[in-house]
Amino acid sequence: MCAAGRRWGRRQRALLWAVLLAAWEAAWGQLRYSVPEEMPKGSFVGDVAKDLGLQLPALRDRDAHVFDTGRRRYFFLDSDNGHLSMMEQVDREEICAAVPKCILHFEILVKHPMKLYKGEVEILDINDNSPSFPESSSVLEISENTAPGTRFPLEKAHDPDIGVNSLQNYECSESSYFTLDVKNGDDGVKYPELILMKSLDREQQAAHNLILTATDNGSPVKSGSTTIKIIVIDGNDNAPEFTQSVYKVTVREDVAVGSRVLQVTATDRDEGPNAEVKYSFFKIPEKFDKTFKMDPESGEIEIIEKLNFEEHEFYELMVQARDGGGLSSHSKVFIKVSDVNNYVPEIVIMSVFSPVPEDTPLGTVIAIFSVQDRDSGVNGEVQCSIPEGLPFWLEKSFDNYYSIVTAELLDREEVSEYNVTVRAADGGSPALQSSAVLALRVLDVNDNAPVFAQERYSARLAENNAAGALVLTVRATDADWGQNARVRYRLSEGRVRGAPLSSYVSVQAETGALYALRSFDYEEVRELELCVRAEDGGAPALSSNVSVRLLIVDENDNAPQVLYPPAAPPVASGGGWSGVELAPRSSEPGALVAKVVAVDADAGQNAWLSYELAKATEPGLFRVGLHSGEVRTARLPLARDAARQSLVVVVKDHGRPALSATATLSVVLAESVAELLAELGSAAEAAAPGEPAGSLTRWLVLAVAAVSCLFVALLLLLLALRLRRWRREQLLAADSGVLRGVPVSHFVGIDGVRAFLQSYSHEVSLTADSRKSQLRFSGASCCDTLPARPPEEASGDLVPSGDQVSESVGHVAFQAILAV
Repeated sequence: MCAAGRRWGRRQRALLWAVLLAAWEAAWGQLRYSVPEEMPKGSFVGDVAKDLGLQLPALRDRDAHVFDTGRRRYFFLDSDNGHLSMMEQVDREEICAAVPKCILHFEILVKHPMKLYKGEVEILDINDNSPSFPESSSVLEISENTAPGTRFPLEKAHDPDIGVNSLQNYECSESSYFTLDVKNGDDGVKYPELILMKSLDREQQAAHNLILTATDNGSPVKSGSTTIKIIVIDGNDNAPEFTQSVYKVTVREDVAVGSRVLQVTATDRDEGPNAEVKYSFFKIPEKFDKTFKMDPESGEIEIIEKLNFEEHEFYELMVQARDGGGLSSHSKVFIKVSDVNNYVPEIVIMSVFSPVPEDTPLGTVIAIFSVQDRDSGVNGEVQCSIPEGLPFWLEKSFDNYYSIVTAELLDREEVSEYNVTVRAADGGSPALQSSAVLALRVLDVNDNAPVFAQERYSARLAENNAAGALVLTVRATDADWGQNARVRYRLSEGRVRGAPLSSYVSVQAETGALYALRSFDYEEVRELELCVRAEDGGAPALSSNVSVRLLIVDENDNAPQVLYPPAAPPVASGGGWSGVELAPRSSEPGALVAKVVAVDADAGQNAWLSYELAKATEPGLFRVGLHSGEVRTARLPLARDAARQSLVVVVKDHGRPALSATATLSVVLAESVAELLAELGSAAEAAAPGEPAGSLTRWLVLAVAAVSCLFVALLLLLLALRLRRWRREQLLAADSGVLRGVPVSHFVGIDGVRAFLQSYSHEVSLTADSRKSQLRFSGASCCDTLPARPPEEASGDLVPSGDQVSESVGHVAFQAILAV
């Protein structure tokens, strides 16, 4: 029962080891297959797609293939079925020689994402070789004095197969004098030796023929044989004897050609020619015979070809000492070659992912490479590194395979290309190094929006510009590259005075030049606020906006416009600006006669107006305020001054060049309305001498009748207002409104509505250059209340007297005359 428990424990441990081995292989992507040698081309090795868990479409899309490392390729991956197949027929003995386990390695590279799988295929030996001897027959000379028990080494057979298929045993034909003994050497090779069983007698039998057969244990069993002819010679009783049965020495592989390795020594107790010993190699492979040379006299072994540890690290030589009588003895020489760090590590770049998008995630494999060092031991241990400060780090995959992986996010705008130097150093002393440079270009991604050179743009454009005039140029730059950095400009939507913004200005898409599409008028549009968008050519496109302020600069393109005096109707002689003002002859110097009012649609200095008296009937009688436009008396009117004065006032702006307008004022020097009417009448007759007087009288009667009716209605309205006020105050105000005593200059009628004018300038403004005169007042010179008389002149009448009424009727008639 204890034995059963131990067996169950061993099974559990074996199962555990198998599971751990399978898990390790799966984790590292290790594939293991085995195939017999001599399989024809295209033979199935293993189902890679199934073992890697990849579907056939994915296998093709990811460009899976057996990576070519520069060595001889024995396998290929069929992307149609995912099978690993033989590329050619393989002879295990050719590629692995006497190596016990023949392993061929391969690497499968899969892209998108990049990954490397390592695999190995064991080439299984088949019994395809028979044991063979170097020579089909050989001659062995033995003295008849040789003592029984003496051993004679025979030439060993060679079978390139391994294991049970290799050489397993020797057999010799029957002989009463000799027997065969097979010994196992330190290297596991079987060596046949012939043992003398009893003394020879040349006189009885001078030669003996034996057949030596070597067999393997394959299926079927194969064998090879050689014929040994033994010649019995007479004489020499003592054979040479080596001082050591085995000679051992260790040499460095970089030992110079011609150097002495060791010296073997053998002595012979005979004398004379029988004691003269000659040394030679005894049946060694031909390739060894080209590497070493033996001095037959001294027994020194010399190197005649450079050693290579990676090809042969151990040599076993058989040496022979033969005396002059023909007797010989044999000894073995073991030469061990020690490795020297004489091979530089070799870097093999397997795959490089370039260009690398700058938005590549962290941990992405950028490149895969392998390092190989043909040295062994510490000299073959390689360490790889890349410079610090790069956004990459080195990751060891398995064995001597490395991956370069992104450790930081890439930014093409900071660094557009990396030259990654991979350095490999072995562990020798001194260490040997090699390097390889990987050029990794960073592929641009549209991650930067255009940036304008200014945060805000402004420009000034003179009005009346030509359509298509260049206003300014906006400029934006994009830190990206190629199409992602190509910037185009366009206007954002907007409206100006109800019209689309695009009808006023446009922007050139390629250059950012802003053009005016129409001629601007400062008096209509004084400034434009618009937004320009810069958009790159990426996908998706990125954009940014900038505001542009366009100021229209005023030009002096508008002449002053005279608001008062009003424009007179055009006549055949040409019209200007005209008006009629009343100035009492008793006016003091500086008295206000009229005010010329003008405006200019321009702005600033172009709208700053000045007034100048250009022409006057009496040059020294009136003056005009330079900036106010007020017409005032410069002196007292004289009796000799004409009653009707004509003034021409020039209004100028301060533009360059200055623009101007003229206003014509007619000033009548009169103390009363009667004088004014007489003057106007004479002017009317002078203007129309041929018109009949009856027609004029008829129109005057009609006008008086119409105005009288209106005036009666006005009196009733005034009376109602007074009665209402009286009821409130319950007194008869001494300053009840009467018309008596009101100055003529305060009386005016405008369509029969307003009664009095708060005097600022003369209220009566007549046009005397037409028969149809009109009475006008500025809005600022009217008031809605009656002026109050002084208390001492107050009357208690609530209704105007007959004189007052008649006077009022006379004034109304005057207005009617003016209207006619």
